Amino acid sequence: MVAETSLRPAELVLPVFVKEGIADPRPISSMPGVFQHTRESVRKTAAEAVEAGVGGIIVFGVPADKDAAGSAADDPHGISQLALADIRAETGDDLVVMADLCLCEYTDHGHCGIVTPAGTVDNDATLDRYAAVAVAQARAGAQLIAPSGMMDGQVGVIRRALDEAGFADIPICAYSAKYASAFYGPFREAAEGAPKFGDRATHQQDPGNALEALREVELDLAEGADMVMVKPALSYLDVIRRVADAVRVPVAAYQVSGEFAMIEAAAANGWVDRDKAIMEALTSIRRAGASVILSYWATEVARRLG
Repeated sequence: MVAETSLRPAELVLPVFVKEGIADPRPISSMPGVFQHTRESVRKTAAEAVEAGVGGIIVFGVPADKDAAGSAADDPHGISQLALADIRAETGDDLVVMADLCLCEYTDHGHCGIVTPAGTVDNDATLDRYAAVAVAQARAGAQLIAPSGMMDGQVGVIRRALDEAGFADIPICAYSAKYASAFYGPFREAAEGAPKFGDRATHQQDPGNALEALREVELDLAEGADMVMVKPALSYLDVIRRVADAVRVPVAAYQVSGEFAMIEAAAANGWVDRDKAIMEALTSIRRAGASVILSYWATEVARRLG
C-alpha cells in the first residue's frame, strides 16, 4: 500500500538478437537463457512478451556478411529490417517495436561508424550512414529509433532524415549517456560486434564523468530527442537520477549484459537468491528515476508482476 517505488510490465523493454543464416535459436554462452534468434523464434518471443504485458522490444540484427560501411544495416532485405517487419506483423501495435541504430554489428572492423585510414571513427561520414539506416528501419516498421553510436550530431541528422522521408511521427530514444563500460562484455558475443582494434573511448563517455552526461542529454534534446537513455544502469544510478531531475522527457536505462550475467552467475553458484536479486536490481533502477528499463529479464519479470 505504501511502497514508494513499484515496477510495471509496460515499463519494461526486451532486447532481442536476430542472427541471419541460422536454422535454430543459438544460446549465448555468457548470457544464460538468452539466444541469437531466427526470424521464426523472434516472432514467438515477441508474442510471449505481449502476452506477459511487456511494453516494448528492441531489435539487434546480426548479419551474415559484413563490410567496412556496414551495408547490411540499411539493406531493405537485411536481417534487421526483416526482423522488424516480422515482429510488427506478429504483434501489431500491442508492443512498441524499437530499432537499435548503430553500425558495430554490421561492420567488418566492429566499430560504430566509418573508419578512416588512420584507424579512427569519422564522425561526420558516419552520420550519413545513420540517416540512411534510420529511414530503412522506419520503412520496415520500427515505431521508435534508438541511436546508440554516440556520434556527435546523430539525433539531429536522424530527425531530419526521418522527417524528409515522411516519418515525422517516429520518435527517437537517444542513447545520450552511454559509458565506455566493462559491463558490455557478454553483448559482444551476442551481437558479434566487438571492435577488431582499438576501443570506443573516443565517443563513449568516461565512467568518471557525470556532468558530461547532462551536457550530452541537453544536446540530444536540442536536436529533437523524445526520450533519453543512460547505459549501463546499476553502476550509473546517480547519473539516472541526475538526468531524471534535469529533463521533462522519459528517461530510459539499459540493464546491460554484464549486469545480467553477474546475477545469473552468482545465482548459479548459490551466492545470491536469483529472483530477489533480479527484482531488487530492477527496483533500484526504477527508484533512481528511470521510467523505462531495458532488461533481458523483461518477459520473466512482467509475468511475475502480472
